[in-house]
Amino acid sequence: MAEKKNILTYAGLKKLEDELQDLKVNKRQEVAQKIKEAREQGDLSENAEYDAAKDEQRDIEARIDELEKILKNAEVVVEEDIDLEKISIGCKVKVFDVEFDEELEFYIVGSTEANSLQGKISNESPVGQALLGKKVGETVEVETQAGVIEYKVLRIERA
Repeated sequence: MAEKKNILTYAGLKKLEDELQDLKVNKRQEVAQKIKEAREQGDLSENAEYDAAKDEQRDIEARIDELEKILKNAEVVVEEDIDLEKISIGCKVKVFDVEFDEELEFYIVGSTEANSLQGKISNESPVGQALLGKKVGETVEVETQAGVIEYKVLRIERA
């Protein structure tokens, strides 16, 4: 079975690469120093600092592994190639929420970059799936946990 492609914007790719670099260069050295200092305290069987440092090391290595897998299967969306006639990954979309009579802005990204607090919604989420392919002026109904939400597409632009 082929691994799932991780769709990323250029900004998302850069952020993950920077995090990976920081983990490999800085965090690994910091935790190695903590482990060294804890070892110098003697008996490791009851050494809380040593246990905490080893846990931190395990977490760092797990995150490095996770980032390397994401980046290995990354597919970068070239923002200049985005068709602004219809909604696609990498677009910033302004919609009108019919029920709450308010305008919202979403940035459609791959699931790896999704962060609802920043307005970044996944192309795999119910809202993201419903919006993909829609044009300005079209209305879409989205089935969510909170019920059916109706959005009217107001504007599509590059992020």
